[in-house]
This record gives sequence, C-alpha cells and structure tokens, in this order.
Amino acid sequence: MHSASVWISSLAVAAAGGWFAATTLAQPATSKEPRFPQLTMDQLDEKQKPLGEQVMKVSSVGLAGPYNPMIRSPVLGQRLFDLFHYLRWETSVPTKLNEFAILIIGRQWRSQVEWYAHAPLAAKAGLSPDIIADLKASKRPSNMAEDEALVYDFVTELTTTQKVSDETYARAKEIFSDQQIVDLTAVAGNYVMVAMILAMAEETTPPGKEPPFKAGEK
Repeated sequence: MHSASVWISSLAVAAAGGWFAATTLAQPATSKEPRFPQLTMDQLDEKQKPLGEQVMKVSSVGLAGPYNPMIRSPVLGQRLFDLFHYLRWETSVPTKLNEFAILIIGRQWRSQVEWYAHAPLAAKAGLSPDIIADLKASKRPSNMAEDEALVYDFVTELTTTQKVSDETYARAKEIFSDQQIVDLTAVAGNYVMVAMILAMAEETTPPGKEPPFKAGEK
C-alpha cells in the first residue's frame, strides 16, 4: 500500500466519528498548566449550559477541541456552533472540496488539530491521498482535477495575497455558483478563526497521538 494511503488510513480510525469526534480532548504541547482547563457539564453556569447540551448531542468527545475555549464566551460560542453546523453539513460546496479547503488552511497554520481532524475526513470524501500528502509536504499538489485545482488556487490566493485575481475568479465562475463561491470563502475564513482559537488555547492532538507537524518542519 502507498505510504500516503497507510498514513491516511491510520488517521481515519481516530477520526471515524467525523469532525466533532476529531476535536478531541487535546492537551497543550508542553507540560505547563493548560490555558483553558477542560470543562465538564457540571461546571457550566446557566449561560453556558444550553450550548454545552447542544455540543454534547453531536460530539462524541464532550466539550473538547475548540468548544472548551469557545464555551467561555457562550453567546459567541452559540453563534459559532451554528456557523460550524452550516459550514460542515449544509454548505453548498461539495464535501470533498470543502474538506480540501479546510486542509489548506490547516496546513497554512500548521494546525495540529485541524489537520488531525480533517485529513481523514477529506480522504473519506474522496480527496486523493497523494494530494493530501503533497499538501502536507507544503507542495502544490499534482494531478488535481479542475475543481480541486480551483479550490487550491482560490483559497491560497485569497489567504496569502488578500485578494482573488480576475483570472482565478473567472475560473471559479465557470465551476461554482455564486453561493458556492461565497460558501468556499466563508469556510476558509472560518477555519482560520478556528486555527486561531486552537493556537491561542494551545490545543494539540489527543494524548498519545503523533502530531501531524513536527517541530522544525516548514
């Protein structure tokens, strides 16, 4: 079996429950005290508990991952929870391309949790293991289909140059509807925010799991 396929298969076991299951009880990368000690339901106040109850209905790992810091700001947390739901389950962007966009952001930010969570989901949705491996190696993936290449160029251009060129936008209009272009932009921006929350809170992969990005890697 191709080495990239082996790598993806091993991650898929850990993330079989989907995006929520993959946002696991991550601990800080160092031995110092966590910036946000893990909350439990019985610790939530009356403003936090309604959100906590919603999270618990869809998350097999409880109040972990980005929810642990998010629930400290329950009104914001509720708004984000609703946005996450749309961008994961109701978006107009096909799942494979949506997950690819998330991975592009995860790689740009070297977000251990985002990559750990979404690499197996992207593979399950049909994104080639070779594309995932190239992206992880910080290469422009080869052998991309037209829609995959568009997502890579659109998201990368927007996040690194803060604009989308006329040429790239014209390509987007040939492949996507207006709604899909807006949703693609939104999912990329959303996962920049998620990466920021995870980085600020020093969340990483679950205990005992190898971080996707090693120290010293570009």
